[in-house]
Amino acid sequence: MDVFVRRGDSFWYFSQLFKINAQLIINSNRNINPQALSIGQRIQIPGFVAVSYQIRPGDSLWLIAQRRNLPLDTIFLVNPALDPNRLQVGQTIRVPLRITWRLVNGKQNYDYSMMMNDIRRLQTVYPFLQTPSIGNSVLGREIPEMVIGTGNKRVHYNGSFHANEWITTPIIMTFLNDYLLSLTNQNTIRGRLTFPLYQQTTLSVVPMVNPDGVNLVLNGPPAEPWRSRVIGWNNGSLDFSGWKANIRGVDLNDQFPAKWELERARNPKTPGPRDYGGESPLSEPEAIAMAQLTRRRNFARVLAFHTQGEVIYWGFENLEPPEAEVLVREFSRVSGYTPVKTIESYAGYKDWFIQDWRRPGYTIEVGRGINPLPITQFDEIYEKTLGIFLAGLYL
Repeated sequence: MDVFVRRGDSFWYFSQLFKINAQLIINSNRNINPQALSIGQRIQIPGFVAVSYQIRPGDSLWLIAQRRNLPLDTIFLVNPALDPNRLQVGQTIRVPLRITWRLVNGKQNYDYSMMMNDIRRLQTVYPFLQTPSIGNSVLGREIPEMVIGTGNKRVHYNGSFHANEWITTPIIMTFLNDYLLSLTNQNTIRGRLTFPLYQQTTLSVVPMVNPDGVNLVLNGPPAEPWRSRVIGWNNGSLDFSGWKANIRGVDLNDQFPAKWELERARNPKTPGPRDYGGESPLSEPEAIAMAQLTRRRNFARVLAFHTQGEVIYWGFENLEPPEAEVLVREFSRVSGYTPVKTIESYAGYKDWFIQDWRRPGYTIEVGRGINPLPITQFDEIYEKTLGIFLAGLYL
């Protein structure tokens, strides 16, 4: 929501007026010097929108503000030219509205366009949220990263490496929405204040690593020439529910240079719905984008969300640090998921991260059943993983 600076206004005053932490206002206006505000300058207030209101008989600005539990001055800030002594019935003014509900509706078939629309809406209401692109998919779709927080501890979450595990994307997006709501309304999540997490941690999230694959599973094949190719790789079937790969038939979680040759030796050698690791590591633009992001951000830990099994894989070739076990025990405690140190699997994103950085990396398999998991599991999965999302920030 935009307000307009008047003589004597400050970010501190706005924070008191709207009951929003001043740092969130500062971070929502990164190109503005808080010590040098100018009259008429447009300032973004996070956690609010301005809605139209039509003056009714008997209305006064004071009554309108009282009915909405707002200080009177908030109305003047969003209506800089308003004369309170000349209100007319039928006149339309703007009134601040605090957002106290989720903008993300994750309990539906959640494709790329839905995610992008939700990211735009969240970024509009919460402008301290940064949403850079990390690269593009094979079909040219931007792969967004969402960044929240100002702390030195850099934590990364991702979802939908595998196309038919798309439910991980709305689960992650719902957590992000709840985190943003908690920050701007100064509410707790499971009894924990979140602003200290914002100050201590910079959270990086890539909610959909494989947008082309997700859209293939949910919406069917794209236009030619890809339509014929993916149908052929799918043995002529138009049922893509078993498809894990990207649109080129490469399994993105078999793309990382962590004993990639061992994984290739036992897996398919041609494109298909799953397990083909490509002709070389990091051949696919989506995997390249994730590798470049990880090198650039220098994460303290990474959590990759997959489905299914309610297990947490946390080791690779005994290269993980001792703290990895401490963390996974807490993840297990808050979720009920089973920690598993190693399985005979290579070339995954968390494997590569552990191998190259010697830091904690986790593959978290949410839910139970056959992929793609039914959306009816959404609430149960979210409740079990919410503790992991939080613990990943506070530990």
